Amino acid sequence: MFSADSPGVQRRRPRLCAPKAPAGGCRRRNRGCRRRWDTGCVSPSADLARQGGKGANLVRLRDAGLPVPAFVVITTDEYAAFVADHGLAAPIAAALRRPAAEASDTIRAAFAAATPTAAQRARIVEALAPLLDGGEPAGPLAVRSSATAEDLPGFSFAGQQDSCLSVTGMDAVVDSIVACWSSLWTERAITYRTRNGIGHDATLAVVVQQMVDADASGVLFTANPHTGRRDESVVEAVTGLGDALVSGRVTPDTFVLETATGTLRSQQLAGAQASVSPSDLQSVLSLGRRIVELYAEPMDVEWARADGAVHVLQARPITSLYPLPAPNPARHDEPEVWFSFGAFQGLLEPMTPLGQEAIRMALSGGARLVGRRVDWRTNRFIQSAGERLWIRLDSLIRIRATRKLLAEFLPLVEPGTAAILATLAEEPGLRPARTSPSAGIAAKFATLVPRLLPRIRAASANPERARRTLHRTTELLVAHVAREMDRAAKGRTPQERLTARVRVLDDFARRAFPTLLPVFAPIMAPTLLELRTLRELAAMTRLPDADALAMAAMRALPGNVTTEMDLVLSDVAATIKRDATAWGWVAETPASDLARQFTTGRLPRVAQSAIADFLASYGMRGVAEIDLGARRWRDDPTPVMHTLKAYLALPAGASPRAVHKAGQHEAGRSIRKLMDASTPARAQRIKRSAQAIRGLAGARETPKFTLVRCLGLIREGLDASAAELVENGRLGAVPDIAFLRVDELERAFAAEWHEVVAGRRAVYEAEGRRRQIPRVLVGDGRAFYDGLGAGSASLGGAGVSPGVAEGPVRVVLDPRTTPLKPGEILVCPGTDPAWTPLFLVAGGLVTEVGGLMTHGSVVAREYGIPAVVGVHAATTRLVDGQRVRIDGSSGAIELL
Repeated sequence: MFSADSPGVQRRRPRLCAPKAPAGGCRRRNRGCRRRWDTGCVSPSADLARQGGKGANLVRLRDAGLPVPAFVVITTDEYAAFVADHGLAAPIAAALRRPAAEASDTIRAAFAAATPTAAQRARIVEALAPLLDGGEPAGPLAVRSSATAEDLPGFSFAGQQDSCLSVTGMDAVVDSIVACWSSLWTERAITYRTRNGIGHDATLAVVVQQMVDADASGVLFTANPHTGRRDESVVEAVTGLGDALVSGRVTPDTFVLETATGTLRSQQLAGAQASVSPSDLQSVLSLGRRIVELYAEPMDVEWARADGAVHVLQARPITSLYPLPAPNPARHDEPEVWFSFGAFQGLLEPMTPLGQEAIRMALSGGARLVGRRVDWRTNRFIQSAGERLWIRLDSLIRIRATRKLLAEFLPLVEPGTAAILATLAEEPGLRPARTSPSAGIAAKFATLVPRLLPRIRAASANPERARRTLHRTTELLVAHVAREMDRAAKGRTPQERLTARVRVLDDFARRAFPTLLPVFAPIMAPTLLELRTLRELAAMTRLPDADALAMAAMRALPGNVTTEMDLVLSDVAATIKRDATAWGWVAETPASDLARQFTTGRLPRVAQSAIADFLASYGMRGVAEIDLGARRWRDDPTPVMHTLKAYLALPAGASPRAVHKAGQHEAGRSIRKLMDASTPARAQRIKRSAQAIRGLAGARETPKFTLVRCLGLIREGLDASAAELVENGRLGAVPDIAFLRVDELERAFAAEWHEVVAGRRAVYEAEGRRRQIPRVLVGDGRAFYDGLGAGSASLGGAGVSPGVAEGPVRVVLDPRTTPLKPGEILVCPGTDPAWTPLFLVAGGLVTEVGGLMTHGSVVAREYGIPAVVGVHAATTRLVDGQRVRIDGSSGAIELL
């Protein structure tokens, strides 16, 4: 029931705390990512489960030889015994069905009305013996909560449970332990666990520790929490007990030091004299280095100085810092700049381990375009951090030619990132060091450009032929993957089949970009050039809506595979609507129930057949579909059901087909209006540019659609192997295969993967709760989150689809769980093609990432819905039901 150096307790030299400590009593801590000091334990396997987060951390520090004062841990076993002795489990479960505030009051009242049994009290007194003198505390004690869900990676439970300081007398100690147990059920703790998907089966240990008689104390951050810099440490210090600092009652002295050398970079004193000496700062910094070496991540350390010695009171990871990609040890002197792959794709949620590796394989395979072979396993320019992929750009920034290309290209796909990089590019370590790439790289590119230029000219001259070439190429690639997957399925043993399927993935990854880019780039390059030309020609007309008229040329483009998918789904809704039984069934049944009924074949015949036909063509699509490990619509068609229900609710004349047809007419009218306002020569140029745009731009979605089709075939084969792994007891469920790595698949039948999968899934889910994702990371630790409009009280971003829309906000973080009603303004982190069926329902679109040529922007223009992208923190600054007006031309967002 207890943990320490010998059975039941930990023995260590006494800890000190301020002689003028506050009066005994419990206090709820209420500031930031601090204070976690107090526990002892001997069984590493039971650390978190029996000692809680605070306790487990203290034990780890103590066992590493750090100066941690004496403490005893009352383990979670005693909490469980208290709950059982007083029959509290059922009342707790019943209370949790009510709102958090009401549940907290009910549960805490039940704890307050109970006292430990005589047997439990005896166990507690026996365990505390090392801290007692004659059966009473030898000095003031701190009694602190240590929850099993506390101090977990990625979470900050600070202030959610109680701590009781300067406790004297055994009765007061026991009462404080019960108070700590009760604080597992504060309103804030209940709400935090619920919001972050942490179960209420969390339990609580309690740390009892001797108070430190401190003459100075404070907090050390081993990375700068304000800037993220990993090469700086920040020390906050006050005279006396640190509790006043931690709870925000006093202003500390603040020192910023260079971590490696201890050099003081800046200081800000709260008074006339510093609370600590330079030697104290070096002692604190030295302890910080040891703790970072132990944990291998930036830490938040509480410390106290007493009798000339610095003691570690508590340490925990700094949860607010975004993790960094692994640095390149061979080029440690060059600043590293990393661009979010997810921001480019409109995918800000984490990727599965299998999905990350598949993308790394494919992007590395793209090096074959310039005659290079790059091993994806050692490719230092594509790395993972925070379960997301990052692309290293600093080498391109240092080269004048590629620097200019980035300046041209990035504003089209992610203007917020472009603005960040424009600022970083002026830093000394990122200024151009040479006027052209190295001779070797230049020679490789020299062989690529001559191949593309004739194709670009040919695509401009004959868009239809270029589109046919693209279509033929994509179909051959898909057919090749399908053929190879069929061959892989014929392996003699389950492992042979799985290994063969992995080889198909590897082969596809090596082929994908070298196959697609040579036929896609010649289409997109003239599209962008002609769009720029059209907008310039439109500006010469001096019409007040000239740019909106030019952008209207992008409406209802022929041959856009994403639009075609949305229209096919709208045809499914029309089919259902013609059958009264099916219409009523789908309209009245919740989307999740419809998905289950479809999976078991229990929908009305008309609906069952129409949806099955749609999923036969598009079932490989889904949210985050570029992630090989992500679930597809065929696995869970709930998002499809949400959209069908919304389509059925559209008024007559507002069907997606009608909207698309109207868009075609609007595009033609806009082009004619521009021609009529121009000179004859310019009118002909406008006509040619518009024809080229409408003939080519619809191909924008084709490469990704092709990749997703191929990934869908590969995932289907991997799922077949996963089913065999489940049958052999190696995996718990088919989707678990997404949490294995490529090399593990090649030996998957030789081991059980349950614990590996559980650990990786927990990390993936924790990262999924991270709301703000940086656009850019720098190797020194700086993280840049800001989109357009950051630091301004007004909202705004980049207007990418003209028009004005008013309506209520609907914040959607996951279209699989949140429906959208007709006319609502869709506000989301970013979009990929699986989101686009919602666009036919939305009144307007606001995203946190994206640019003129990203998926959501292209489709928004096609449907004629106003769209503003790159809006800083849009999903937190706007709330459901709030009425707004968005201007898709200016990028302005007005609160109504």
